[in-house]
Amino acid sequence: MTAAPFNDRARVDAYDKVRGVTQYAADIQFPRMLYAMTVPSRVAKGRMTAIVTDAAMQVPGVVRILTPADFPPPPEPTGEDGPPPPPPTLEMEIAYRGQPIALVLAETLEAAVQGAEAIRQRFADAPFSSVIDSEGSKREPVEDWVAGNAEQAMAGAVTTIEASYESPTQHHNPIELLTTTAVWADGRLTIYECSQGVNVTKGSVAAALRLDPAIVDVKSAYIGGGFGQKGLAQRQTALVAQAAILTGRPVKLVSPRGQIFHVATYRPNSRHKVQIGVDVNGKMIAANYHAEHEQSRTGFFSPAEYHESPIRMYGIENYRGTAANIRIDRQAPGYMRAPHPQASCFAFESAVDELAHKLGRDPVAFRIENDTQIDHKTGNPLSSRFLNECLIEGARRFGWERRSAMPGSMKADDGTQIGWGVAAGCYPSMMPPAIATLRINANGSTRFATSGHEMGQGIRTAIAAILVEGLDISTDKLEVVIGDTTAAPQHMTAGSWGTAGAIPATAKAVERMRAAVAELLEGRQIAGNLHQQLASVRRPFLQVEVSEVGPGQNADAIAALRQGGFVVAGPEYPDFTTMSYIAHFVEVRIEPRTRRIRMPRVVSIADCGRVISPRTAESQIRGGVVWAFSAALREATEIDPRFGGYLNNDLADYVVAVNADIGEIDVGFVDKPDLLANSVGLKGLGEVAMVGASAAIANAVFHATGKRLRELPIRIEHLL
Repeated sequence: MTAAPFNDRARVDAYDKVRGVTQYAADIQFPRMLYAMTVPSRVAKGRMTAIVTDAAMQVPGVVRILTPADFPPPPEPTGEDGPPPPPPTLEMEIAYRGQPIALVLAETLEAAVQGAEAIRQRFADAPFSSVIDSEGSKREPVEDWVAGNAEQAMAGAVTTIEASYESPTQHHNPIELLTTTAVWADGRLTIYECSQGVNVTKGSVAAALRLDPAIVDVKSAYIGGGFGQKGLAQRQTALVAQAAILTGRPVKLVSPRGQIFHVATYRPNSRHKVQIGVDVNGKMIAANYHAEHEQSRTGFFSPAEYHESPIRMYGIENYRGTAANIRIDRQAPGYMRAPHPQASCFAFESAVDELAHKLGRDPVAFRIENDTQIDHKTGNPLSSRFLNECLIEGARRFGWERRSAMPGSMKADDGTQIGWGVAAGCYPSMMPPAIATLRINANGSTRFATSGHEMGQGIRTAIAAILVEGLDISTDKLEVVIGDTTAAPQHMTAGSWGTAGAIPATAKAVERMRAAVAELLEGRQIAGNLHQQLASVRRPFLQVEVSEVGPGQNADAIAALRQGGFVVAGPEYPDFTTMSYIAHFVEVRIEPRTRRIRMPRVVSIADCGRVISPRTAESQIRGGVVWAFSAALREATEIDPRFGGYLNNDLADYVVAVNADIGEIDVGFVDKPDLLANSVGLKGLGEVAMVGASAAIANAVFHATGKRLRELPIRIEHLL
């Protein structure tokens, strides 16, 4: 493979998507299918003492109602680190409001909904704590992140800044609702689900229902948005699977959005206290950073990871990061795009901006002068870091030299306040093992199967780019099979490691196929593409299988992948650390009377190693910037502390960014391969695209108004 930049190619699945041909999980249909609806708990904590189903069973079309009596008890916790045991099915004990207590099965969706509404439930209530400040919440410190001696270095600092920041509870809200269709036939269970981790789903359902994983298949060809919500196993999956087994009929559940708010993971409310010190030369020499967030009583989403990006942003040799869970009685939070860095870099990059202002320094120059090539947490070098190149190119495109430094000094003729803000971001670049099978047929078709899931980020397009660049094959009959446990062992696609898993394996398969073709032809020069060459030598197909692992991994990682294990390498590799970087430049305009904030333009430049699919990479950054605007100025989940439930659990009341909010987003890439990270030289992009952009917006609001706002979302009332 050459090191030349990849050509811009259209999405390989775009034509089918715009025509409505693409089938998502909820589109799957089977004869005799039953429709399911879950019944949520109406209390936040306690024990269900009775469930009355008589009236529900009288609803025409209702076939069966599953209760906790229809399920085995949940597995005991293992006590091991990592993801929790498989989610429980139906239980009498209630841990949070909205927890499913029953599943209604009916011939029609309408009957299932009516039956669910007819069920009556009785509980022995228990006291609960529903928000981070509730009485009864429990603080639980976690392990510190330490580099150098921050206390000693801070004592010698010439100038310091210290401030507290807060990010709200937020929910993912992908357009595609959580969907499960289960089929039990011939002693096998097949699950069609919108999942970023079909192997995780397979193992979790098998464990929850006491099944042999070998008889469970999970398929997730396309996902209508995931963003982390669909990474771990959903509670509903085992419910629907058990329903299919007990009835012998296919069963489908499409969860209502209001229920999804209450049962799926979300971004937790988090609080951040940041202190940074500089020496006489304006170099940042020390940082103390404490982060804490709301957490369920048994959740595992670690607050320690808020430090994973800030500790690697600049050359701060002395860093002390502390963190804590605040355990309350709601469902567990979890991964949501840029899970920890969205909040941590909002806090840290706001603090850096405050420090630059206090020092009278230009915030771009201040960041550039605090560059590093070392990961001070490990002492190892960074495999590549081109953040300064991102800042320099972003400033050039944005016209940063025209910025007036004084806050509140830039105004339009009508009095509109203009603010220019900058912030940077970084995100770990990781790599999972992958197994891939490439088959080229004489009939003109090609089939490539590997680990990965398509959430709209364009992984199929990136795979196709490698195949088409390296092999002379027909593109109109190219099939890329991912998200299918029957086609290849599957790792979870999350954390921006999907492409890093699939693409090096694809490149290896291309090289292996080229060698296989050369061996087959034995030096003969045969006209035509590979399909025609196979037909000429009367070979119906040629197939190769390859595997690839991350730096520092070996054959054990492949073995673990085959067994359904969760094996991801990085960002701390044996001899280096790999991070992706980005710089965002934002202009905001604030109307003088209404105080409405608009964002007419953004420039975002990313260091993500080699760019495999320029079109989908640009789309990832634009999507990340739009979401960062939404997170900074719109989104917050409202919790009713009296009942432990969510008040704005629909798209009418959960406010998100719309087209009118967003102006021009100019995207650029450094596009320098990182060949330490993997054989192709790519680094993760999907997550880092969002990191730092909310801070850039907040910094621009400060520049426009002179008012420093440290709590998201920033709304009109904060500027009145």
